Amino acid sequence: MNPVKKGVIVGIITMVAYLTVVVVTTPALPPDAAISAAFQLNSIIIIGMGVGVGMQMYLVEHGKRLGCKLSIKKKAFGGNTSSTAATSFFSFFSLVPLGCCGWWLYVLSFLPSIFGTGISAVLIEYSQPLAYAGLAIIFSFNGLTAYKLQKEKKLRLKI
Repeated sequence: MNPVKKGVIVGIITMVAYLTVVVVTTPALPPDAAISAAFQLNSIIIIGMGVGVGMQMYLVEHGKRLGCKLSIKKKAFGGNTSSTAATSFFSFFSLVPLGCCGWWLYVLSFLPSIFGTGISAVLIEYSQPLAYAGLAIIFSFNGLTAYKLQKEKKLRLKI
């Protein structure tokens, strides 16, 4: 499959998965209202995750097509997966006051016993900046992967 198509498909799947979690964890609201609320508060995060994960898939597939053995590939893809999960996790907290993702209230109730009260308060208070930091990490890994891919391409041209 074409790397661009694969990247776009994976990006769309990422956004659909995020919105599915919003709908499933928000039984009190109709799906369209939950999705609307998610986009009103977290549109940058939803679209950013889709673009970031899609871009990573494109880079990995493009590297495979060129026959590159990127040593960073597994680390970057794993890092992106972890960053995407963390970004999603933090972004859901901002939806709780709107009635979305009520299930996350249950998760929030466990935070003090797991992390302690201080860390839990920081996680909740700064959930949006932490979600944006997760996006920054996703795009940092993409930049690193693109840099390694360019370096590998230049090396191959010299040979």
